[in-house]
Amino acid sequence: MLILGYAWEVSSFIMVFCGVFVFICGYKHLLNTLLSLEFMMLGVFWTMSCYISSIGVESFFLLFFLLLVACEGALGLTLLVSIVRTHGNDCLWSFSVLSC
Repeated sequence: MLILGYAWEVSSFIMVFCGVFVFICGYKHLLNTLLSLEFMMLGVFWTMSCYISSIGVESFFLLFFLLLVACEGALGLTLLVSIVRTHGNDCLWSFSVLSC
C-alpha cells in the first residue's frame, strides 16, 4: 500500500516536470505556455492533495488553491483573446512589449 502511495506522488512530480519541460521548449505560442502552466498547476494540486490526504488534514487550502488556479486560467485566456484580437495571432515572437 505504501508503494502505491509513492507511485501517486511520483506521478504528480512527473506531471510538474513535464509541464516545466513543455513551458521551456514550447514558448513560441501563448496558448502552449498557458496549457503548460495549467498542467503544472494540476500537478501541484495533485501533489498537495496526496500530501494532505496522507497526513489527514482538512482540505480547505486545496479549494482556495483551485480558486486561484481557475482565476489564473481565466486571466490567461482573457489575455490570449485580447492579444489575438489586436495582433492577429498568438505567436510570442510576432509582437514586442515595448511597441505596444
